[in-house]
Amino acid sequence: MSVPFNPASSLMPDDGGMTSQSWHISEYIDRPVAQVYRYASDPANLSRWAAGLGTSAQQVNGQWLVDTPGGRVRFAFAPRNELGVLDHYLTLDSGEVIYVPMRVIADAGGTEVVFTVRRLPGMTDEEFQLDGAAVAADLARLKRALEEG
Repeated sequence: MSVPFNPASSLMPDDGGMTSQSWHISEYIDRPVAQVYRYASDPANLSRWAAGLGTSAQQVNGQWLVDTPGGRVRFAFAPRNELGVLDHYLTLDSGEVIYVPMRVIADAGGTEVVFTVRRLPGMTDEEFQLDGAAVAADLARLKRALEEG
């Protein structure tokens, strides 16, 4: 069984205390899957399309740091792969690791990007809806960045 890459542990990761409620948000991008994967998997591009995550990303001592509304967090994608897996981990200052599933899937010459929003413990319905709306806006920005430019 293959397990997701977790920069916080070399052991099989748990789900970080997530509940089972998930919301899959997708966006079709009229570009080849390899192009979408290459662009989206580069943390240097995050600030261009993932404003819901943060306003800037920078590499410091081999780790990516992202400035989010909640403060600076460490960010790591799953290792590069040919399956389109863009799962990523956010490590908060507290040491808590948030696992975020994401896929880039070939679709008739274009690409479908699927992002799974998972409800965090204690998250209200309104916060869950706002998180999903932010992800949808981010995926729309990703689409524009790749199709327009």
